[in-house]
Amino acid sequence: MARYLTTRIFFTLFTFWVIVTLVFFLMRLAPGGPFDGDRRLPPDVEANLLAAYNLDKPIVEQYVDYLVMISHGDLGPSFKQKDFSVNELVRAGLPVSLTVGGLALIIALSSGIALGVRAGLDTGSRIDTVVMGSANLGLAVPSIVLAPVLLLLFGVWLGWLPAGGVGSPAHYVLPSIALALPFTAAIARLTRGSVAETRLEPHVMTAIAKGLPRSRIVLRHILPIALLPVLTYLGPAAAALLTGSVVIEQVFDLPGIGRYFVQAALNRDYTLVMGVVVVYAAFILLFNLFVDLSYKRLDPRIELR
Repeated sequence: MARYLTTRIFFTLFTFWVIVTLVFFLMRLAPGGPFDGDRRLPPDVEANLLAAYNLDKPIVEQYVDYLVMISHGDLGPSFKQKDFSVNELVRAGLPVSLTVGGLALIIALSSGIALGVRAGLDTGSRIDTVVMGSANLGLAVPSIVLAPVLLLLFGVWLGWLPAGGVGSPAHYVLPSIALALPFTAAIARLTRGSVAETRLEPHVMTAIAKGLPRSRIVLRHILPIALLPVLTYLGPAAAALLTGSVVIEQVFDLPGIGRYFVQAALNRDYTLVMGVVVVYAAFILLFNLFVDLSYKRLDPRIELR
């Protein structure tokens, strides 16, 4: 177990370094620069700006300096929002993104697993047909379409919930639901199929033959095995819920880091784009590491090598 953990941590750090390296050089190779505008700056002013942000150095030297900087937890200054560092902007926007993504993950897991178990226990029934039909519809409608519909319906026409911004827990309801629904549908489909298959396992059939309560059979004998595909999906899903909030934050006018990322990409704010990518990459890799280490907990038959 210790050797497996050490290996996984090494590959996690290696993947993180590859992501940072690729994004760094892709940002430098993209047309334009952070100080380009409708009117070109005088050459001496532009030279002073480049020197102030160390952009006049060779690109390899800039890369090494950036690696040293982020190794100390410093994401650098923002090129466009000169009164703030990238660390300050991330600290301001990250709680909003984590709140929306975390609530969406809770909604997707709880409702998706509950619906999938109910449908998987009674395959071919009317409930199964309704759940799977709703899941297919949820997968067909992405958040970028669903979010404006929910905003217009519940925020503008009915006025039940705030249409945008932050300020109270009610402001997070519509964004979280809009972000969660497609993932709820996917989790429900995975759970339904896995539960229906696990029901036919010999140990489950034995438990049924012994007359054990249905709730105990589901919780003790079916779910630990049936949730393995859901756990596999959970790593990328959790990452997508966090990074998917980029669209949701734009639609509902939320001051999260996804919104900063869009603005920074348009303005060629290198350090802010890199800072958001570093944060997103760290969360994605940590989610996947957690999922890899959780397999053994659900199914003791799995060997971690």
